[in-house]
Amino acid sequence: MLGKTANGLFWKFRYLERAENTARLIETGQRIALTRLESEDSEWISVLQSAGVHAAYTAQNDEVTKDGAIDWMLRSRANPSSVLSCIETARQNARLVRTALTGEVWEATNAAYMEARTLLSRRVTERDLPKVLRSLRQHTALVRGMTHGTMLRNEIYDFARLGTFLERADNTARILDVKYYVLLPSAGAIGTSIDNVQWETILRALSARSGFRLEFGAGAGPREITHFLILDKRMPRSLAFCASKLADNLRYLHGGQRKQMPSLKQVCALESKYLKHDVDAIFEYGLHEFVQEILNELAQIARQIEIDFRFYE
Repeated sequence: MLGKTANGLFWKFRYLERAENTARLIETGQRIALTRLESEDSEWISVLQSAGVHAAYTAQNDEVTKDGAIDWMLRSRANPSSVLSCIETARQNARLVRTALTGEVWEATNAAYMEARTLLSRRVTERDLPKVLRSLRQHTALVRGMTHGTMLRNEIYDFARLGTFLERADNTARILDVKYYVLLPSAGAIGTSIDNVQWETILRALSARSGFRLEFGAGAGPREITHFLILDKRMPRSLAFCASKLADNLRYLHGGQRKQMPSLKQVCALESKYLKHDVDAIFEYGLHEFVQEILNELAQIARQIEIDFRFYE
């Protein structure tokens, strides 16, 4: 199960996860901007930078505005990482590997595409934005649910999971970076109600608020939140959880071979080097620096997976 089919499955699920995660990032920027005293438009420079699309945006636009940034990330066809572009690309990849998917997965993918095309046929107003983002997330979640509920646990499923968890880890790191580095309040605001609201927003963006409150209660702060989102393997969007699932699915694909494939070695190295420390060590090192190294490691793992499984042969 190598080559083009593996490539199509890997990227179909990666793009689908990216669509959902971009919607989450937009919601994060929108919520955090409401807690800031500076110009709303200036906040979106930070969000575009964290999404990795600032350079492409400024190449086609004279200035960054809130409406322009949201439209670029949500529905611009000139942005290959926009929600609409990602869902379209995920559907194209699904068509290429149609026989490898169950009917339910294909139908859910097609429904997500049709819904996105309808919702994003024109600019989304600020009033409608929460409803649109929620609908997009629900449709991508339906594809994920159909995948878990109907797909055989074989190589096809493993490649789908690799794409999902690589993209999810990348997104969690980027949303953390939005809060701590780019949108961090002034030193005088740290520990204040504004700071606390922004950390609460991060939990909401990652669907982690309820689980976090069950585990830590209402009095926990940034240290506990950072631990939960980076190191807690019970939280399905934490970096540690995503890395563990990458390792599991690579081991399934490894199939008991004596020589460990390079991509599996890289994931194991990522876990031991970055995800075995306590949260105090992460803060002492610098959360932004830590996140940037994680993002670099994830990009290298993605490239190595393409090599190991000969995606382009």
